[in-house]
Amino acid sequence: MTTLLPVDPPALRLHANGDPPRSSPGRLCVEPWLDPVIDEIGHDPRSAYVETFWLPVLGPSTTWLLRRFASHLDDAPAGVEFEVQDLARRLGIGERSGPNSPFSRTVKRCVDFQMAEWHGSSLAVRLHLPPLARRHLHRLPETLQEEHQVLMESAAAPLPLSERLRIHGRRLALSLLDYGDDQTAAETQLVRWGFHPAMAAECAAFAGLEHARREAARLAHPTRPLAAPPRLRPPMAPMAPTAPPAPPAPPAPAS
Repeated sequence: MTTLLPVDPPALRLHANGDPPRSSPGRLCVEPWLDPVIDEIGHDPRSAYVETFWLPVLGPSTTWLLRRFASHLDDAPAGVEFEVQDLARRLGIGERSGPNSPFSRTVKRCVDFQMAEWHGSSLAVRLHLPPLARRHLHRLPETLQEEHQVLMESAAAPLPLSERLRIHGRRLALSLLDYGDDQTAAETQLVRWGFHPAMAAECAAFAGLEHARREAARLAHPTRPLAAPPRLRPPMAPMAPTAPPAPPAPPAPAS
C-alpha cells in the first residue's frame, strides 16, 4: 500500500520553461482532473482500449502510472499523496532520482500528452483517457489501425435496448441526485417512470456511487469562480448630422 504523507509541494513540478526544479524528489500530491466531456466519452486507464491503443503511444511506464493513479483515486476520490521514491520503485523505474530520472520523465510525458496537468502544487490526473486522435492513430502499426477502425464501427452500431435503457436510467438517477433526491427516492422515481425494479435499483446504486465520488472531488478541490469581465461603457449613440450653416443674407439694396 502506498504511504500517505502530509501535503508537500512535489519536487517534480515543472517551471514555466518546462524544466523540473532543482530540489530532490519527495512527495507527489495527485488529485482528479474532472472533465465532464472526456469523462463521458473517454476510457478508463485500466481498460482494454487503453492497453491496446494508447499504450503504444504513451509507452508502458506512462500507461502503468496512469493506471496506478486511477486505482488510488477510486479509493480516495478527494486525492492522494505518494512517496515518489516508493511509487517509482513499484513501477520499476526507481533506479535513479532527480529531475532527469525515469520517473520524472514519465510524469512529464503524462503532462505533455495532456493526461495530467499541474494545479498549483498538485498533479491533476484524468480519470478517463480520450479516444485516440488521428495524429496518434497514424503512429500505430497498420494492424492496430485496422482493429481501431473495426472497434469504432462496432461502437457506432446501435446498442441493445436493455443497454440503452440502463445508460438512460443511470443518467436520470444521477440527475435526480444532483437535484437533491437521495438514492431511494431516485430508485422509486425510476420505477414510476416505467423502469423494471431491478434495473431501477442498479441505476440508482450506480448514481449514488458516482454522485458521492464527484461530490468528494468537488469539495476537496473547489473551482475558483472566474473573475467578472470588465464592465464596458455602453457605446455612445451617434450624433445626428447637423445641417450646414445657412449662407449669409445678401445686403439690402440702397434706397
